[in-house]
Amino acid sequence: MEKLISRRYKERPMPEGYIFPPDVRPGKLAVVPLCNNTIPVIDLGLDGGGAAQACDIVDQILEASQEFGFFQVIKHGISENLLKETVGLLKELFQELPDEDIASLYSDDPNKSCRLFTSTSGGNFDAEPVHFWRDSLKHPCHPLSQECKQLWPEKPTRYRDVVGECSTQVRELAWKILELMSQGLGLGPGYFGGEVSQEMLLSANYYPPCPEPSLTLGLPKHGDPNLITILLQGDDHVSGLQVLKDGEWISVVPFPHALVVNVGYQLQVISNGKLKSAEHRVVTNSSAARISAGFFVMPSHDCLIEPAATLINASNPQLYKGFPYKDFFLNFGKTLGKTEQVLDRFKLQG
Repeated sequence: MEKLISRRYKERPMPEGYIFPPDVRPGKLAVVPLCNNTIPVIDLGLDGGGAAQACDIVDQILEASQEFGFFQVIKHGISENLLKETVGLLKELFQELPDEDIASLYSDDPNKSCRLFTSTSGGNFDAEPVHFWRDSLKHPCHPLSQECKQLWPEKPTRYRDVVGECSTQVRELAWKILELMSQGLGLGPGYFGGEVSQEMLLSANYYPPCPEPSLTLGLPKHGDPNLITILLQGDDHVSGLQVLKDGEWISVVPFPHALVVNVGYQLQVISNGKLKSAEHRVVTNSSAARISAGFFVMPSHDCLIEPAATLINASNPQLYKGFPYKDFFLNFGKTLGKTEQVLDRFKLQG
């Protein structure tokens, strides 16, 4: 528990173990000014207006997924109060729980279903060449059974009820977005059902204020190994997520009551490269803590992932070979999520 950065962030000077090599520190690449290039914000409430507007939403989602690999959604059907209560409980967990409760959640065992840890999820903090400026709570949140929720934190008191309801509604939203993507790709309804979206994991991250934000990262550059991710940014006034596009970092500025959606590697493979999984990172700041909650929709480990047959033809040859998801996930861990290395093993030679 003493390794948690939330327990150490006031140390001066800044602990050396968190200082990244110069070539990957923030500021190595310019961050795009907010007025020049922003992640698209898509109003999902428009789909109540008729077929033409529904088609427009599909087009917006596909365009954003192709160009950025990221977009934000508003009027998504999840109440503002539920999102605020979820964030409030996460703040209480990371910032206010007594040491004995934190100690009961903390674990270095990467195989433990529900655990609080710091830096990476690998469970070998002392062997890390550099540490990430974040603490994290991870646990499964779908399929959502009583047995599943019994693994979750007992405190804060309403954590299981509120986060359970939020997980259920985020799951429904993810399915709606996947159905719109399927429609846009011409795959038909239900294509992303079953094993390919069978599981969902919650990763709640806490990034405390940092005395030297230019020297460290909350999370380094990486892509997501799963199918699709829905991210709740915990504060409308604290940003930190950045997306890499055309060699420049774009800040994903929190939009009121919005959720961030990003394309995972499995969507890129299934779409035969039509949708892109973008690399992203998290930077820190010196003035305010930041909390986020990522809901990672993912295949079962034995699910066979391959490009959709209807997206392959003479003009669009198959780009990736089929593979069990567990093989991809294992390779992802070995390459630390670097796109060029993660996907190369599964590309077909042209």
